[in-house]
Amino acid sequence: MLHGLFSQKNKSNPSKNTLIAAVGNTPLVKLERFSKELGFNLFAKLEIFNPCLSAKDRIAVYIIDQAEKDGKLKEGGTVIDATSGNTGLALAMICRVKGYKCVLTVADKASKEKINSLKSLGAEVVLCPAAALPDDPNSYYQKAITLTKEIPGAFYADQNFNLANSEAHFQTTGPEIWNQTNGEITHVIAAVGTGGTLSGSGRFLKTKNKNIEVIGVDAYGSVLKKYHETGIYDISITHPYKMEGVGKSIIPGNVNFDVIDRFIKVGDLKSALRARKMAQLEGVWAGHSSGAAVEALFKTKDDFKPTDNVVVVLSDHGSKYLSTIYNDNWVEEKLYSDSRV
Repeated sequence: MLHGLFSQKNKSNPSKNTLIAAVGNTPLVKLERFSKELGFNLFAKLEIFNPCLSAKDRIAVYIIDQAEKDGKLKEGGTVIDATSGNTGLALAMICRVKGYKCVLTVADKASKEKINSLKSLGAEVVLCPAAALPDDPNSYYQKAITLTKEIPGAFYADQNFNLANSEAHFQTTGPEIWNQTNGEITHVIAAVGTGGTLSGSGRFLKTKNKNIEVIGVDAYGSVLKKYHETGIYDISITHPYKMEGVGKSIIPGNVNFDVIDRFIKVGDLKSALRARKMAQLEGVWAGHSSGAAVEALFKTKDDFKPTDNVVVVLSDHGSKYLSTIYNDNWVEEKLYSDSRV
């Protein structure tokens, strides 16, 4: 069976039959029960079908490919990045395939599943305090920069500011969504962390139809929504929160505020509960940021018409959150301790 698949797909070029070739072309499915409850058509772009179970596989492939072409990453080199887990996992996977070393700085709020996954693919993981401000030498941003300077032959992937991030989604995710909806999409929504997924795919979709609304999902404790609305970078509004891959304490270069029409803020607990409900009602086992994106739609459902075709990008898989949002004790603790629900 495997030999048959190999020969059918790339018989003339065996080098393309690597795990990297499996990235992208993920399914789009209708969430039937949520669509009825919301009162409009809701479709989920299942990035959980990528090899490392997240949308970040796309950017890792593109970033490393560009670095090789530009001569910034050479044989025997080390790839470094600051990551909440998913980009790191994708980078670690590609480094295994291509033979590079991988060092990742990770905020200590990352789930145990993510940290162990990174280590299982041979990455060196450097844990940093999640509460550290961006300019703090102990923050995972600054630690990645320091390590890049210290390690010979190191390449800093820099997912927040390397525009190959959003370009990867402009080239792949956006066209896939357009084709899978036959151009009938009216809205696209996704959690915004580095901003690449929504900015890149949204930018492409607006080249096809400028009336498509691009909606970003932000976290309470993040600076993005206020910056979008006022142009003010207000670090004073930040506070710790549990969601990974949603919101920022910095303004990433990959967040294209001209492409994003508006932001919706959501909290840890309701986003977690929405992800659990999605698993129970739709059979889609997705992560915390995916729950956040769907929760944002429930929070603003009156803004949509019955004829709208809304695509939500489900960024990663629920198996990465067994110790958090899919852990009953974690949820119970949030119910009693968190007023920002």
